[in-house]
Amino acid sequence: MADELERVQQRAADVAHAADPRQGNDVIALGLGLRVFWPALFAMRPQGPDAAELARLKRRHDALRATVDARGCGEPLHVLGARRASLTPLVEGERAVYEQRASPRRPTTELGLRMTSLRRTELDFAADVDGQLLLEVWAQDRAGNLLASPKPPQADAGLLYWTRLLPRELELGDVVAGELRHTSGAVARVRGQVIATGLHTALGRPFDAAVIELFGDVAAPAGGERVDGVMVVERKVGLLLRLDLRSGAPAFALRRTLVRIEPAP
Repeated sequence: MADELERVQQRAADVAHAADPRQGNDVIALGLGLRVFWPALFAMRPQGPDAAELARLKRRHDALRATVDARGCGEPLHVLGARRASLTPLVEGERAVYEQRASPRRPTTELGLRMTSLRRTELDFAADVDGQLLLEVWAQDRAGNLLASPKPPQADAGLLYWTRLLPRELELGDVVAGELRHTSGAVARVRGQVIATGLHTALGRPFDAAVIELFGDVAAPAGGERVDGVMVVERKVGLLLRLDLRSGAPAFALRRTLVRIEPAP
């Protein structure tokens, strides 16, 4: 029931964000589990199919909450249970290492993400570039979206990221839409579609992968440049496997590839 409550609230958050990205961010709280503020959601005055779906989700949510309360289940644990944790492709303490290259003429850098916490609704990492600690907390949901904009302590440590782009449970043919962001302030609005799914057996372990074709335009600081590329993510926890973007805007010309996974120290 806790899993279904999480799924219902995540779907409501996705519908709210699709209807109005700015207000949609205000109806959810992330951290120790996902929480939807239903009064704020309905204050957005959704219409048509969105209104009907949100009403259905609210009824489902209320029925689940009533059952949980009647059975005295209490609040669900925020840590992931041992059985579900054993099914994930990355465990606490392991470090996912990415090779990053902005262009063929520029040297590669190494982005490391060491998992510090695996929770029901999110994953926390410590991020480093070429071995130098960059961020103590790089938090993302289980679809692969960052939960907050990263603020690197080094002014020149530019990072590409996304906060509300990927839904949970990606299936073949699903359409995604959102923004790619860069810590320099650059923003690109993109859409995409899942063009392939399947088992990807790289680095000595199986990944349940979804391949997403992306396309869009740079919106800030100056528009006009196109962005297109491919993103490959693991569907259980949203771990990025590969990102290959092409654009005339330097912030969105990037190849980020998972090249190895280091064991926990």
